[in-house]
Amino acid sequence: MFKLLGRKTSGNVQKVIWYFEERGLEYTREDYGRQFGNTADRAYLDLNPNGKVPTLVDGDVVVWESNTILRYLCNRTDDATLYPADPAARSQVERWMDWLLASLNPPYMALFRETKKPEGERDASALASLGTEMAALLEILDGALQGRQWLAGDAVTLAEISLGPIVQRCLGFPIELPQLVAVRAWHQRFAARPAFRTATS
Repeated sequence: MFKLLGRKTSGNVQKVIWYFEERGLEYTREDYGRQFGNTADRAYLDLNPNGKVPTLVDGDVVVWESNTILRYLCNRTDDATLYPADPAARSQVERWMDWLLASLNPPYMALFRETKKPEGERDASALASLGTEMAALLEILDGALQGRQWLAGDAVTLAEISLGPIVQRCLGFPIELPQLVAVRAWHQRFAARPAFRTATS
């Protein structure tokens, strides 16, 4: 049975939970995170030297970095539905997984940290600048979703699973965003899936 180490409130942990629930795989999850005071322990650092979550334990195999965990699980279970075997189709999935890390994640993390501050201590100028950057990125996503239901084909793939929990949070930040009609419709589609609701509840 797969063991997932990480707090359920982490967007990166939620990705992996969504995958497990979507595929009906057996797994256990244990609370790890700074608030539990256990990710700096020597035992955890021996598994994941970054001291972050999530970490996946599969027997003697240990995997960290959430998108790598998703790829590992698909390869481990021969899941060509969420992670196509065809190189061209797979590239459509992977470009969004990489876009999340390279483009969306930096302003997302900055907004996350800023909005965690008490309202009176937030930097209004920083929020406005980050909001503009986030809006531009979500408009790229909106353009990619024009005329289609899903990002990388005719059904849910790892593109949705890697991006979904993070985009949901981006849409909830107290920033000014454009209409993003396609993104919001896409969000409604994946947010209605029972596996996603389980992962993010």
